[in-house]
Amino acid sequence: MANVLVFIDNPGASLKKSSLELLTLARSLGESTVALNGELSDSAAATFAEYGVAGILRPSAQDLDEFLVAPKAAFLAAAAENTGAGIVLLDNSPEGKEIAARLGVRLSAGVITDVVAVDPDGTAHKSVLAGSYTTACKATTAVSVLTLKANNVTPEPAPAATSPATSTVDVPAVAAAARITAREQKVASGRPDLTDARIVVAGGRGMDGDFGPVEELADALGAAVGASRAATDAGWISHDAQVGQTGKTVSPQLYISAGISGAIQQKAGMQTSKVIVAINKDAESPVFEIADFGIIGDVFDVLPQATAEIKKRKG
Repeated sequence: MANVLVFIDNPGASLKKSSLELLTLARSLGESTVALNGELSDSAAATFAEYGVAGILRPSAQDLDEFLVAPKAAFLAAAAENTGAGIVLLDNSPEGKEIAARLGVRLSAGVITDVVAVDPDGTAHKSVLAGSYTTACKATTAVSVLTLKANNVTPEPAPAATSPATSTVDVPAVAAAARITAREQKVASGRPDLTDARIVVAGGRGMDGDFGPVEELADALGAAVGASRAATDAGWISHDAQVGQTGKTVSPQLYISAGISGAIQQKAGMQTSKVIVAINKDAESPVFEIADFGIIGDVFDVLPQATAEIKKRKG
């Protein structure tokens, strides 16, 4: 059984589902240790115990968030050496993948991104070509660095809780690291994070500037709101909602595509969704080629009806 190190970045009061997936996967591969950046709340500590974490490592320097990713990679490298980790797990976010790349250089480790599953022997199953194929690959180095795509592991607490010990790790100085000079608080929408959401409702050019029906359906379903590049470029919705090759990659249980043609750039970001429902008035739209269910109709007729029916069934 390998020593597995999991990087958790600023969990706050409660851990995200993607973090619970990492902890579940780590426990299936060996003894898990968490490398934690940020405050350790009582709730997060209890969750670590519930998920069988053997130990928690924290950086001796608490200013990692004053910089971009370089000090986090340095901390994680020191933590990996401290624990003798054979596998390091991170989330598949853009920042997670950049940290993984820097960590690979520091540890001379093989790096595998877009992982959807890992076998007990360390073989990683990786989603490639916009989810069209899954390949099996294994690093030949002493340490493997893997980034896990969200919504591919079912979070499961350990059979018995543990009491993880907490210790600190000295973080090597990183020369000329880019420093963060200002932050602006993002207005909370109350919806789940797009990359972690189990349900995503996405709108495209067919919404003609009005995302109201998309947001209403999303709220009725407890879903996240996504968008095509055409919609974000037009200024109808913020760019952090973009799903696709140049946006975010999502893999929810249910993806509802409204007024999106489904060009290859869009497919690259959502093709691994478990169930895809497409709504478009153009019966020849490429999105129907990958949809599990298709509705040929006007989104401004279909979405309000769906929202009303869902609210009615929810009472």
